This record gives sequence, C-alpha cells and structure tokens, in this order.
Amino acid sequence: MVRLTADLIWKSPHFFNAIKERELDLRGNKIAVIENLGATEDQFDTIDLSDNEIVKLENMPHLNRLGTLIINNNRITRINPNIGEFLPKLHTLVLTNNRLVNLVEIDPLTSLPKLQFLSLLDNSITKKPNYRLYVIHKLKSLRVLDFKKVKNKERMEAASLFASEEMEEEAKKESMKTLMPVEVPNVSEEEEQQTPKVVAPTPEQIIAIKAAIVNSQTLEEVARLEKVLKSGQLPADLKIPDYDSGSKDVKENDEKMVPDVENEADVEPNNVENQKNDELAAMEQD
Repeated sequence: MVRLTADLIWKSPHFFNAIKERELDLRGNKIAVIENLGATEDQFDTIDLSDNEIVKLENMPHLNRLGTLIINNNRITRINPNIGEFLPKLHTLVLTNNRLVNLVEIDPLTSLPKLQFLSLLDNSITKKPNYRLYVIHKLKSLRVLDFKKVKNKERMEAASLFASEEMEEEAKKESMKTLMPVEVPNVSEEEEQQTPKVVAPTPEQIIAIKAAIVNSQTLEEVARLEKVLKSGQLPADLKIPDYDSGSKDVKENDEKMVPDVENEADVEPNNVENQKNDELAAMEQD
C-alpha cells in the first residue's frame, strides 16, 4: 500500500490531455486512501486515480477547478454524502468497476450540482431492479449514464415510477435484498449405486457386442447394442452373452482329443508288432 503524499503528487505525470485540460495522472500506485490532494493547489481540471485500491470516495479538499474525476478499477463501497461541497464544478465522474452494491449508495451524488456524465458500469448496483431509472430520478442534471444518453422518455418514466417517497424507499429496500444461494441436493450413496457406472469395453466384449448384434431378435436390442458400440462405453448393467465361450469349449475339446489320437497311434504299432511275433512263433512250431 502506498500513501498519497504531497511528494508523490508532485512527482506524478501532469499534462494537457486531448481536450486541452490540465490533468494529473495518479494511476496504478496502489493508493488505498485519498489524502493530501490539497497539495495540487487546485491546478487541475482532471485527476485520474484509476487502478488503485481506494475504498472510500471521501476526504476531498475544496477543489473549485476540478471538473473530471476518473476513479475506475478501485474498491469503492462508500461515497461521502457531502462530496458536492468540495467539488462544486465536477461534471464527469467515472466509477467503472468498483464495489457499489445498493441503490442507496449513489444518493450522495445528488450533492453534485453539475454532474452530467456518470459511469457505474461493472458495479453490482447495475444489476438491481430499476437501477437506471432510479439514478436518472435522483440525478436531475445527468445527461449520460454508463455511456448512454439519458432520453426524455426515461426521465418521464423515472418520474412516474418514483412519484412518491414511499416508492423510492421501496426501491431501496428491494435493492438491499440479497439472493439466497441455490442449494444443490446431495446424492445419496444408494442412488449412486443404483446409477449404472460406465466402463470402457474390452476387445473381447467388443467382439461379443458385434456377435450380439448379429444374433439380436428385435430392432430395439440392435439399436441399443449399436449405440453402445459407437460410444465405446459399456454400462456395468449391460449383459452381453459370451459368444467366445463356445469356441473356447470347442478348443478345449479339441485339445482333449489330441492325446487320445496320439494314444491310438501308439497302440496301433504295438498291436501290429505283437501280431507279428505270434505269427513267427507259429511258424517255428511248424
């Protein structure tokens, strides 16, 4: 945090801006409190306090010359109710991107008799019901609000809407109401368990799904299986017949049959050899 000292003011850039007004540039100094602006000796038409950390628009000295105050990108939440006494000729006020929330917070600006240009963009206040009409109603001399010209139709509508003090007070109370956050219902463990989990199918399951499509009896079942195949995700509750089991059984049976054939091949030569031995024995006896 940097203090706004007289030394900082004297060392800050000052120049004639595009509209030939003398301007003091105090941007981006991490200033938190407005103070010591009397050191300017009321020599500036414009003061730029943008991109700081100012919380309250107050503690202004009497600056009879100041016409434009640029104070966007700060943290302003409060405005001095008597600010108009110190800035009698202020016609332009830029409060873009601050922290003004409720309609009542701009009421102090009514003390600025010559305020014609005002920006409150990117403040929460702009989202309140009838925000624009309320500001137009309160600031009679305003010509441009949030870079949009104030039309006579809007003035008439604002005067009609806030014809009485009761209506004005009701608008202030309405703006102070905060929206309750929406609670997201918790999902119980049972509901989570009931919800089928999705898993990626294995290559074997993909083959089984394709086989199931071929052997499906209804169009609904075909459509369901095709959807599963295209998505590449298999719900845990989807049962796919294991069409590979038949081929596995056949393979196992074939493997079992191999030793039998080998045994038969071993037995056959033994029988032939025994038969030959018997014939030789008979011939020797003869």
